[in-house]
Amino acid sequence: MSPTTTTATTRLTVAQALVRFLAAQYTERDGERRRLIGATWGIFGHGNVAGLGQALVEYADDMPYLQGRNEQSMVHAAVGYARQSNRLSTHAVTTSIGPGATNLVTGAALATINHLPVLLLPGDIFATRPADPVLQQLEVPYAGDISVNDTLRPVSRYFDRITRPEALIPAALQAMRVLTDPVETGAVILALPQDVQAEAYDWPEEFFAERTWTVRRPAADVAELAAAIDAIRGARRPLIVAGGGVHHARAEDALAELAEATGIPVASTQAGKGSLRFDHPQDVGGIGHTGTATANELARTADLVIGVGTRWTDFTTASNTLFAADGVRFLNLNIAPYDGHKLSGLPLVADARAGLEALSEAMEVHGHRVADAYVAEYAEDKQRWEHRVDACYEADEPDTRPTQAQVLGLLDELVDESDILINAAGSLPGDLHKLWRARSRDQYHLEYGYSCMGYEIPAAIGVRIAAPGRPVWALVGDGTYLMMPTEIVTAVQENVPIKVLLIQNHGYASIGGLSQATGGERFGTAYRFRSDDGTFTGTPLPVDLAANAASLGMRVLRAKTVRDLRAALAEARAADTPTCVYVETETADTVSGPPPAQAWWDVPVAETATRASAVKAREEYDRHVSTRRRHL
Repeated sequence: MSPTTTTATTRLTVAQALVRFLAAQYTERDGERRRLIGATWGIFGHGNVAGLGQALVEYADDMPYLQGRNEQSMVHAAVGYARQSNRLSTHAVTTSIGPGATNLVTGAALATINHLPVLLLPGDIFATRPADPVLQQLEVPYAGDISVNDTLRPVSRYFDRITRPEALIPAALQAMRVLTDPVETGAVILALPQDVQAEAYDWPEEFFAERTWTVRRPAADVAELAAAIDAIRGARRPLIVAGGGVHHARAEDALAELAEATGIPVASTQAGKGSLRFDHPQDVGGIGHTGTATANELARTADLVIGVGTRWTDFTTASNTLFAADGVRFLNLNIAPYDGHKLSGLPLVADARAGLEALSEAMEVHGHRVADAYVAEYAEDKQRWEHRVDACYEADEPDTRPTQAQVLGLLDELVDESDILINAAGSLPGDLHKLWRARSRDQYHLEYGYSCMGYEIPAAIGVRIAAPGRPVWALVGDGTYLMMPTEIVTAVQENVPIKVLLIQNHGYASIGGLSQATGGERFGTAYRFRSDDGTFTGTPLPVDLAANAASLGMRVLRAKTVRDLRAALAEARAADTPTCVYVETETADTVSGPPPAQAWWDVPVAETATRASAVKAREEYDRHVSTRRRHL
């Protein structure tokens, strides 16, 4: 008969055990050790108030709590914090059942698409089913084990429903594994039935011991590295495209070293912008539909395109029309094999920094560098583009209303390396990608994987929590502001001194322009009264967004002219309380000022139509489609 082993236990509820467990989890990379779950956001209802709500009170000294106003925006705040923390730390989000849980879906999709870790803890219906249905329960006639939380499955990287106390142990460990895996990370869901949250269990003390999860930096395979070296050495016009993986891996210095040693120019996606400073000799700006003429002309003639940490979205490839040279090949340095094989590229599956360092070492051994004529070509093109930026930014009439580009120019005058700009949707992403001069690796914070309206303000709160002492700007248009301004209340409550730059142009400027280009005639894209013909072409709506922000507790500075705006931006930057700068620019049916798109984007146009605008748009569409290619 084998001897028995006595394991020390502690009797806690499931919710209490989970909070204690989360407080003891850490990450480590390159000798840097951080707490994995830095805080928990929560909105309480009957599905979590007596479970996780009570547990967060019980262990308030171990787990900081942040009070949100909208479930989706709490996820955005957690994601902003995670990105600013280089994915080494994140926040948890707890909600009640029903609409509180389904409000998480958009935020979860954003996190998963952008490979950013966030832990979501929605309440769920009773596991023991004492009454059926309960309040807010979705009844599914063909299955008794489905709840609205199942809507989170397709937008999560890990999902589990904890129907018994002891099931929490393996589920919690798996959740931490996924959160800290640089390939798999995204939204992680632990759905918690409200009765199980409050149920007590004798937990082994080992469950609450500190755990450190190593965030790996896998090196490249020897054979893949050799093939990559041969490809680079054989290329005459190589181009590097830096994606978000450069930032996630803190590979900016390694990228600069490779670019400087070889002379290879570096373009950037929205997520990768800032991988090199704007004034670095090898930086040629944004690429793709919202990119610069410099980068896109290089892309059209490149014979080798080296993607570093990019997913190759349609905005980057101009819907597969941009990389047009005969025989062009792709080399994809990516930690995810799925992305490493895209566009029939040579895969170099590795951590971005490890892979770039290996390539730099090899190039140093071989003494490889592109031709001087190639360097001179893109340097001259870059200089010409910078003159175009200067022209867009120029605001030499101080008593006039600024254009959107001039708004960015005035902000450009003011900021330094410490400032962080956050944006996600509307016409601003295109303007910023073309024009903004990123001064540091983390100054440019564009969420463009999901391009989610409403992300900016809550994300700014998360970023400021992760980067205390730094000026954090949320750049929002009126359309985005109206989607989700509610976390202004949280910023005020916690005195998180974010700066909201609110640009009023009376509608959806970006989609209005797209609508016009595709034969939609800007229908339904302006914030105006209806005209006699039923269209929204009357006078602008008398909406006062500045008053709305002030009603939520934020200090608001109104700017009517270039002169006013310059002063307001400086005052806001110096403020130590949440501050909004409100400025009205051109209306949504006029251009924003920057150069037009330098590459195409595929938005299908009606194949049959009677209106002249749609017929013309289809002719233009067919012309572009004819240039699309498969990279095989």
